[in-house]
This record gives sequence, structure tokens and C-alpha cells, in this order.
Amino acid sequence: MKVLMFNGSPHAKGNTAVALEEIKNTLEAQGVETEIIQIGGKSIQGCIGCGKCAENGHRCVFDDIVNVCLDKVETSDGFIFASPVYYASPNGTMLAFMDRLFYAGSQYFAYKPGASVAVARRGGTSTTYDVLNKYIGISNMLMVPANYWNNVHGAAPGEASQDIEGLQTMRVIATNMAWLLALIENGIDHGLPHPTPELKAKFNFIR
Repeated sequence: MKVLMFNGSPHAKGNTAVALEEIKNTLEAQGVETEIIQIGGKSIQGCIGCGKCAENGHRCVFDDIVNVCLDKVETSDGFIFASPVYYASPNGTMLAFMDRLFYAGSQYFAYKPGASVAVARRGGTSTTYDVLNKYIGISNMLMVPANYWNNVHGAAPGEASQDIEGLQTMRVIATNMAWLLALIENGIDHGLPHPTPELKAKFNFIR
């Protein structure tokens, strides 16, 4: 089993990385392979809604880190999406990345567990967490629970290591992720496949 983690911060060794490392260490202690992919700081074109990904093997026409990640997503079992807070929302790079990643490859996420993490100096974590969770909620994913909102706080790089409650939340996410992965694997091994999704029904309000 493998969990992919996406770091939306432009600071590869910042507080978002501290949160992800806590998750990574807990997952690996329970036998789950992990990989952290650095997203923040890259130049990522936003989605233009061209729909070509549906004709292009579920790969985006902008051939960059998004397509690299889609190849990994297809064969991974769980996901963590972590972003710093910019104006009470995920940063622009992370939003552009996730728009294109999910638009092109939402079927690769279906029935797999995912969790979001928001990191801030002080405020805006709840709204950032909410935005990130929208991608999970619309993609038939299983949202991994925790014992508190998935927030970690710190200003200067490394300060998040002092947020003992936030780091505990990260460990709970990891433990619950490992448990869900084991349940899914055990269910499939015992003849309980994923649900068969209905064809998407679309209805426009303006007709």
C-alpha cells in the first residue's frame, strides 16, 4: 500500500513539511509506503476547462508536474493534500494543481481514502481545510477522520514542531489512514469489490 502526499507550500522545509513528515513517519511505522511530492514553488498553469483530458487518456494538455502526478495517483492507494493558508484559502499554486489533477484524473481517486491538512501562522485554517475537502467530497473518495480539524500552526519555519496538538492530529490521520487502507484491502481480498458507480446525471438550471 502506498500513500502519496502533496506539499503545496513553496517552502519545502517549512511548517507544511513538518506536518507531512509527522504523517509520513506514522504511516511508515505501520508498514505503509509513502512519497511526498513538492508542489509549491512550481509554475503550474491553471485549468482552462478545455476538456481535452477526456480525449487524451486522462492526461492534461499542459504536460507538467500534474501529468507526472497523475501517473503516480493511478497506482497509489491513499492521499494527503497539504497547503499553507493564503488569505484564508489554499495558495494559488495548490489550487491550480488540484483543479487540473482532479479534472483530468478524478476516476483514479474514487473509493480511495484521502485527507486534507491546512497550515497557518494563526487563522484561516478552517476555510482552507474546507476548500481542500471539496475535491475529496466530489470524487467518491473516503475522507479520513481525525480527532480534531486537520490543522497545524507555526509562523517561522519549524515552529509547527511545537504544536503538540496539531502534530497529534497528524498522527491520528495517519493511523486512521492505515486502518482504512487495511479494511479496503481486506474487503477486496474477501470478495467485496468497490461499488459500481452510476453514470453521472447532469442537469443544468438554465435550459
